[in-house]
Amino acid sequence: MNNNIFEGKWGQIRGKSKEWWSLINDIDLSRVDKSAVKLDKYIVLLQVKYGYTKQYAREEIVKRIGEQETV
Repeated sequence: MNNNIFEGKWGQIRGKSKEWWSLINDIDLSRVDKSAVKLDKYIVLLQVKYGYTKQYAREEIVKRIGEQETV
């Protein structure tokens, strides 16, 4: 997933984030909102909150968005 796709789906991702990852809160999401590169900031957020590697965080994001597409 590239940043342009992520940015385009950010509203959807933001709305589901707390459901997908219980440790993410509104303050975290506000920080991502303010970031110039939201995808990178979101990946770092998952790394910090859950101890994910960069690659695993990216895979989880793609998986969750893919699940939304099929619903």
